[in-house]
Amino acid sequence: MLKGSLAVITGGSRGIGSAIALRLASMGMDTAIIYAGNSQAAESTAEKCREYGVRSEIYRCDVSSSADVKATIQNIRKDFSTISVLVNNAGITRDGLIAMMSEDAWDSVMDTNLKGAYLMIKATAPLLMKSGEGRIVNISSVSGLMGNAGQANYSASKAGIVGLTKAVARELAPRGVTCNAIAPGFIRTDMTKEIGEDNPLLSSIPLGRIGEVGDIASAAAFLITSPYITGEVIRVDGGLAM
Repeated sequence: MLKGSLAVITGGSRGIGSAIALRLASMGMDTAIIYAGNSQAAESTAEKCREYGVRSEIYRCDVSSSADVKATIQNIRKDFSTISVLVNNAGITRDGLIAMMSEDAWDSVMDTNLKGAYLMIKATAPLLMKSGEGRIVNISSVSGLMGNAGQANYSASKAGIVGLTKAVARELAPRGVTCNAIAPGFIRTDMTKEIGEDNPLLSSIPLGRIGEVGDIASAAAFLITSPYITGEVIRVDGGLAM
């Protein structure tokens, strides 16, 4: 299913999303890079994807907006006709202790991280089912499995991704569509750039190091090429949440 198939990646301009887009492009997949605001970073990822001889286009979209998502998927269909893979990677943080967390901080994280994944799945499901071998990969987090002080909104949104993944896996399995999730631990991205190698957090990671975006890209590629795995949550965390 890979060569010539289209993968849609939300939050695809940088970090984990960009790494996944490049890995799939290296496997022969066309890519649709969805970004929130940084068009330069999105176009840079698309250009790198094209170096593998595949098509790659960028689309600005607020994944928390139903109207934006519908319009974006329509534009992607005009450019590529169909979709085989959806990677829900878009996510934000608005950290704070629960007693002082504003409703806006709660709502914005839930809207982007969880509602955004729901809207994207809803909009692409007919195309994924039509392909007969569609793949959905949702990016959760070990924070959604363990909880994390100061991240009640983020942890709740990522725990919600786990439930969403399992429900969608059951619903779409009869049509040949798999739905799985990846739960990254500490991964070297813009979100974690302040975590140095001497940070005491590293002592809680059995493998003793921060993960790389390529580690998540490898897990995504594995799930996308595995037709008999669905409803699974794979931790890629160096053993942090075992």
